[in-house]
Amino acid sequence: MAVPQLSPALHAPAHPMAKPGFGKRSAPGQEPRRAGDFAHLPKREAAIAGYIDRLPDGADISIKALARELEGFGQCAIGTVLRRLSEAGHLRRVRREVLDAEGARWVYRTFFTRTVRPDAWWAAFLGGDVPQTGLADPAPVQEPAARGRDALARLVHQHPQLALSGVECDALADLAGDWFRRGATEAQLVRAVATMLPDPVRRPFGFVQNRLIDRLPPALPAPVQGRYVMECTDCHAPGTPESLAGGLCRVCRSEPYVRPYDDRLPADVVRGKAARLRDTVRTHKLRPER
Repeated sequence: MAVPQLSPALHAPAHPMAKPGFGKRSAPGQEPRRAGDFAHLPKREAAIAGYIDRLPDGADISIKALARELEGFGQCAIGTVLRRLSEAGHLRRVRREVLDAEGARWVYRTFFTRTVRPDAWWAAFLGGDVPQTGLADPAPVQEPAARGRDALARLVHQHPQLALSGVECDALADLAGDWFRRGATEAQLVRAVATMLPDPVRRPFGFVQNRLIDRLPPALPAPVQGRYVMECTDCHAPGTPESLAGGLCRVCRSEPYVRPYDDRLPADVVRGKAARLRDTVRTHKLRPER
């Protein structure tokens, strides 16, 4: 087998590049490269993963290109390897609609990371929320209301004239959380509430409440482009991150179809209907003929 030939000595820069805008993309926040990055994978998968990891962004890592460059591996073998790298959390295939002089078109990319990423991380990343951690598990995301409460608590300490109690901060937490739901930062919230404070602030609770309401930024518009659409690594069927566990669709995961609901009648209802039918037939037989 050609696995022993795959080593860091391979000349990755000689690998063909994809068309501009296509090809490999390195996922952000990866841990530094070190020996044993792919030791958890089988030997063949680890060797090819190490090869892909050393390719520059924009390299053509399609099945056909890899099969041409890696001697001894056919397209079926490469396809199997990419599938297993996807299941392990190293790879996701996506497409993105872009607008240019030629009009709207789809650009296909493959994100690769040497740091294993769980499905939740990929869902957050492809949804536009880039995690700022190099660890495999994403940092927990704080709820907007909790962020609002913490922001108000810090605001009170920065501006003592806004003398809110802990109970009042809790009461305003959801209102402050609306700012974060609309994409505002804590600095924007603090600036909107604390700019040009009167001296003194006679009713801090009402004052902060009014400013949170009156200066609430507009809701974020729905994105018209730029969102990635994930594809099944194996068959390229489009889907959501939630429906493509491990980067694979249900069919490629060989999972049976489960009905989302059971439209059959409950057993007690069926028994009741049967009993009523028997009673009707019995009554009809006992009825005297005229």
